[in-house]
Amino acid sequence: MPDLHWTIPVARWSCWPAVGSDSVSSPDLGFIEPMVRRRLSTLSKSALKVAHDCVADVPHARIVFASRHGELRRTAGILADIENAEPVSPTAFSLSVLNAMSGVFSIARGDTSPAIAVSAGPATLGLALLEAHAQYTANPASPVLLVYADEPADARFGAVVDEVDERALAILLDGTATGSLVCSHSAPGEAAAQNASPMTTQSQAVLHSLATRTTSTWLHAGGTWTWQWREGL
Repeated sequence: MPDLHWTIPVARWSCWPAVGSDSVSSPDLGFIEPMVRRRLSTLSKSALKVAHDCVADVPHARIVFASRHGELRRTAGILADIENAEPVSPTAFSLSVLNAMSGVFSIARGDTSPAIAVSAGPATLGLALLEAHAQYTANPASPVLLVYADEPADARFGAVVDEVDERALAILLDGTATGSLVCSHSAPGEAAAQNASPMTTQSQAVLHSLATRTTSTWLHAGGTWTWQWREGL
């Protein structure tokens, strides 16, 4: 597979938990109605929090939402209810789909801009960054909000190769950007930059580059992909 290189403008970014924080408190979602807020999972709450951080004063933004597992824990709970011959909650079902967060966010903001959901196994975040880049390049006049949120799969699913960590990250691509993120996808066996810091997960690698403005890499456990990010000028 040929190498891919692209650069996205970074107007703002946010993550949960915050960099350097070990807080386990629930994120502040005062902009979401209490009745809706009570029904949200931890995953959706963290995703909505970082999304709001980036576009609270931006009236319209296209959304690229990415998650490898999505609401898998909620889905597993629904399947358990079915197995036990218990009624399935319509609310739980409606919030179990991958794009539930983007729907809730659009309604809360009153923003009817297009939204897309991406789930691509271990490469989910990297390919979501590519999708956000493609959308922004096609129409730079309209901001694009990338939101990534994930959590490890329930233990009942067993060991997961290249498992994710519990994290939410949002990046706003906009013409007001003062920074950028250079992304690359290398062919198998190609050496990464010598000064790159290897990370366990894709989200750790991207966040490290954003927070430290240095180069970081993530190597797929099977050796089939090498992804690399660095802060641009």
